[in-house]
Amino acid sequence: MNAAVLEGGLRSVSIAQDALKAAARIWFVVAASGQAIFAFYVTAFYGSTAAHGDFSKWKGYAAGDTMGNLALMAHLLLAAIVTVGGPLQLVPDIRARAPRFHRWNGRVYLVAAVTTAIAGLYMELWRDHIGSAVSQIGVSLDAVLIVACAAMALRYALARDFKTHRRWALRLFLVVSAVWFFRVMLMFWIAINGGPVGFDPKTFIGPAIDIVSFAQYLVPLAVLEIYLRVQRGAGTAAQLATAGGLVLLTLAMGFGMFVAFKAFWLNPILRVVA
Repeated sequence: MNAAVLEGGLRSVSIAQDALKAAARIWFVVAASGQAIFAFYVTAFYGSTAAHGDFSKWKGYAAGDTMGNLALMAHLLLAAIVTVGGPLQLVPDIRARAPRFHRWNGRVYLVAAVTTAIAGLYMELWRDHIGSAVSQIGVSLDAVLIVACAAMALRYALARDFKTHRRWALRLFLVVSAVWFFRVMLMFWIAINGGPVGFDPKTFIGPAIDIVSFAQYLVPLAVLEIYLRVQRGAGTAAQLATAGGLVLLTLAMGFGMFVAFKAFWLNPILRVVA
């Protein structure tokens, strides 16, 4: 083979691999930033109202329902922990330079994620009944996936199969983040349609909500599987196409984040900061 042709082919492969890595990193930075804002909002709003004993402002709070309210508190307050702890687990530099922190943060993250999932499942099945039966099944399935992915991530960590552990940790991060993806996807849908289309904003029932209830974790998981397969040895064209797809998804996600931030998260944060 001509040396120049070989060199050109290797350069193309390198460019495609670099593009794929860069696209994945940009997606992660945008997602982690958005989740940090969401975690701050949760802490600011629910923390400040709890400090003043004004639990009536908590969506889902019911006076006299001790068990249900405890589940609600666990779900909300632990959500801030998993939203911050999850991205930290996936930063390579932290994993390499602070392995002790990585292990302990991982343990806290696993316990908090599973506890949050169980609390959310309890509220979905026995308490809130928000949305249609289809959307309730979608949300409940996410809780089951969180527990399953957490178990698999722990299993392979204990077996010291860190390559497989990383894949399950990524899946866990995505299913735990579904509650955030739901808000981003829904706000993106509302924004591009100029209002709530495909569902009743009062009852939260409609095909749009049913679809997003499953899409909030199925779409991110599908994208991850495509990325992992392409990363392991696909051709240059597939890697470049995947990189381009990730960039487009990041732009859509960023737009949905901005709309959600402006509509729901900004004012509570400003009130606390002020």
